[in-house]
Amino acid sequence: MPRDDRHIPPLAEVRRITEKKRDAWWTVMLVDPVATPLVRWTAMHTRVTPNQITWGAFIVGLGSAACFTQGDWRWLLLGALLYHVSFIFDCMDGKLARLTGTGSVFGAWLDFVFDRIRVVVCAAALMGGQYARTGDVLYIWLALAVTFLDALRYIDSLEIFKIRHTMRKQIKTRMRAARKAQNQAELAFMEDLLRDNPEADMEHDRAVTVGGETASEFETPFAAAVLEASFPTAEQPHALPAPGAGAVATAPAPPRKAAVVDLQQEFRRRFPWWTRCRSFLMRHRIRAHLISGIEFQMGVFIIGPALDSIGVATVVSGALLLVFELAIIYKLLLSTRDFARTLDSFETTAA
Repeated sequence: MPRDDRHIPPLAEVRRITEKKRDAWWTVMLVDPVATPLVRWTAMHTRVTPNQITWGAFIVGLGSAACFTQGDWRWLLLGALLYHVSFIFDCMDGKLARLTGTGSVFGAWLDFVFDRIRVVVCAAALMGGQYARTGDVLYIWLALAVTFLDALRYIDSLEIFKIRHTMRKQIKTRMRAARKAQNQAELAFMEDLLRDNPEADMEHDRAVTVGGETASEFETPFAAAVLEASFPTAEQPHALPAPGAGAVATAPAPPRKAAVVDLQQEFRRRFPWWTRCRSFLMRHRIRAHLISGIEFQMGVFIIGPALDSIGVATVVSGALLLVFELAIIYKLLLSTRDFARTLDSFETTAA
């Protein structure tokens, strides 16, 4: 039954509304081109809810697991296809929620829980089927490894998010105090500016590598980690003339400069080439974390079964996931050093 009570925009607008600014390359290249048009059609011609799509993704995922238990390559290929369909549905529920405004906190919880259950069940089914076919105990260990790595990635990402949030909160608190004393402009974080404007990556990279000037060499009121950069800000309103002063008004105050805190300063200095790579990826909506949980799952549950090389695909996918997780942890370590220097610069300025 058509949804006559809701206007659904053209596909280009639906893409803008539903697709993330940055996403996994697997999603950008192999899922969004299918999922976004399906979401628009679903919103226009059905009354399906996001939670129903979440259930559908879970059920299809269980069907994939059932195929994996058979162990034969033809069943593995069908299981890989069903897993990809399940993932497309898994992406559709969030897109439909954003398009129709029908998202809910419970829906987000349901989506997260079903995702984790699907990984555990499919890992047990895939490796169990291979163990039944070959009798090789290695597949039992691989099942445990897949489950562990999936859980580790989510725990790690949650803790890193909490640490970054805490660092930003402390810096903002110090900055507010400084603004009250010095009438400074609002605070901005370099990562946010580069995320919203991928082209800025290249400009920042030129300033660091081509111009021969590192971030620590900028003259700022807060020393090394605080950059003083001009960004568009609202001009101060024109002052009203005093009574009897005629039509002459004071000139508007010039826009204030935003103090920009770069908590990835040391990482950019050590790996200037990565800034260019990140900028290129972001212009194509691909996040810099090239091997995340999504790519890990697709390597284990799609590429491995499709190539009938489950052991090799699982080991390679797990190794690549660990490499990128360790890189993120190392980046966090360098970020905490920038954070400490930033706080120290506030103390120095106050003194």
